[in-house]
This record gives sequence, structure tokens and C-alpha cells, in this order.
Amino acid sequence: MEASAMEFLVEMTTEVPAGTSEAEVDSMRTREAARARELIADGNLLRLWRPPLQPGEWRTFGLFATSDAEALEELLASMPLRVWRHDKVTPLGAHPNNPAPSTPHDPDAHEFFTTFTLTIPDGIDDATVQATYAAEADTAAAQAAAGHLVRLWKLPTNQGFGLWQTATAGELSAILDSLPLKPWMHIDTVPLSRHPSDPA
Repeated sequence: MEASAMEFLVEMTTEVPAGTSEAEVDSMRTREAARARELIADGNLLRLWRPPLQPGEWRTFGLFATSDAEALEELLASMPLRVWRHDKVTPLGAHPNNPAPSTPHDPDAHEFFTTFTLTIPDGIDDATVQATYAAEADTAAAQAAAGHLVRLWKLPTNQGFGLWQTATAGELSAILDSLPLKPWMHIDTVPLSRHPSDPA
């Protein structure tokens, strides 16, 4: 991946047309996996996950890196499943508390996405706000060093967006409750499952 590459989260939802045979679906899966391996080798496809799914649902989260949104669209259009798929693309911006380098992947841990919506209450003085931000940065660094905080980005909505790995959901909940900014934040958490083509 080039140092100047942009990162994108892509939610890929596949709807198999009615009447498609199982053999056609299996063939499509095989070709999609082969194309994914090529994108991984080229440094464009960084991670793949399964979100919680309803029966019969086919949905995947992908972390991609390309030069820009136009290049990303070209890559997505090259994937065989695109003919059956709807893609929701979210650009991921730099966050000052992102671990550098990224925390190594722990194959034995459970992974989670978190979305942080921050609302600073009225009447909080600037010194308190800045001190809380500084404490949040220290806590993020400590959680990265402990192997829990893997990545942290900013969404276009200015919300924080994190990738975490912990032994249990309860462990993550305790970590999130310990964040200095927690009293001012609403946190949405999405548990992630392994994807068979995930490069990690």
C-alpha cells in the first residue's frame, strides 16, 4: 500500500437473483475469492469481516486502500460478485489517536467496530475539555500497547470509528467504559466474525 493511499470501509451486500443455481453461486464464490487474493497481493484489500447476519443474508465489510475514490470504484467493479452486489462506501480519515504502527492482529481475539459520537455538554470549560482529550489520547495509546485498540479513524461525519480486538465482548465493554471521554460519548458496537478470504 502506498503511503499516500486513502482507506475506505466498504459494506458489500449481495443479493443472489431468483432462479440462480447452487452451482452458479459456488462458481461465483470461487471467482470472487480468486479476485480477492489478487487485490490482497496488490495491497488494495487490507481486511474482510462478516457482520452479524440474518438467515439467508450475505453481507461483508471490507477495508480497502486506493489512491482515491475513483480508483476504489474501479477495483470494486472488477470483483465478480459486483453484478449481484450493492456497495456502501465510507471514506476513513486520519485520527490523532490512531496507533502507529497499527496493533498486530490477534487471531485468537474477537474483533469489533465501534462508532463514537461525541457531544460536549454545555458549560464545560476549555481547560477541562483539553485535559480530557489528552487523557483520552493516553488511554488510547495504552489500549494499543495492550493489543486491544487496532485502528482508529475519523468518519466524514466527524465521528470516531475504531477497530478493537479483545478476548470477550465484556472485556471490550469494560475498556470502553474506562475511556475518559465516555461520559460525553454515545458508542455503537458491532461484533465481527471471520471471513474466509480475510488476509489477516
